[in-house]
Amino acid sequence: MASLNVGSLGEYIREQRRSAQYSLRQLAEAAGVSNPYLSQIERGLRKPSAEILQQIARALRISAETLYVQAGILEERRGEGLELRAAILADPLINEQQKQALLAVYDTFLRENTAPRGPARQGGAPKQEPAAGGQSDAPVTERPTATAGHDRET
Repeated sequence: MASLNVGSLGEYIREQRRSAQYSLRQLAEAAGVSNPYLSQIERGLRKPSAEILQQIARALRISAETLYVQAGILEERRGEGLELRAAILADPLINEQQKQALLAVYDTFLRENTAPRGPARQGGAPKQEPAAGGQSDAPVTERPTATAGHDRET
C-alpha cells in the first residue's frame, strides 16, 4: 500500500470543494465532519480515514475511489473509468439515483469483460423461439366469418 499523500489530497479536496461552490462550512456539514477537522485535512495537517474520505466524496459527488487514489490508499487502476465516473457524478442534469444506476451498469460491464470466459457462445445473443404454432404474441382481432350471400352489403 502506498503512503498517505495528505498535502496533495487536501489541495485536491479544496479544489473539488471550490468547483462545487461549497464553503468550507457547507462541505463539513454535508460530509458530517467538523469544520476545523475539514480545514486541517485541506491544509494537509490531518490524515483522514477511508470512512471520512468516503463521506467527503459523497458530499462532493465524486467517487470515493478518486479520493483514495489521491490519498495514496489505492493504486490508480489502468484508468478504468475514473474520468467517466467523475463525469457521471459531476453531471448536474441527472439525479443521484440515476448516477448510481449508471455507475452500477458500468461496473457490471467491467466485471463481465474481465470475468473468465466459459465455452465460446456462437452467434451472439440467444435466439428467441416463436410462440407455439409459429404465431406472434400480438393480439388477434377476430372477424366474424361471412356466410354465403351475406358477405357484402347491398
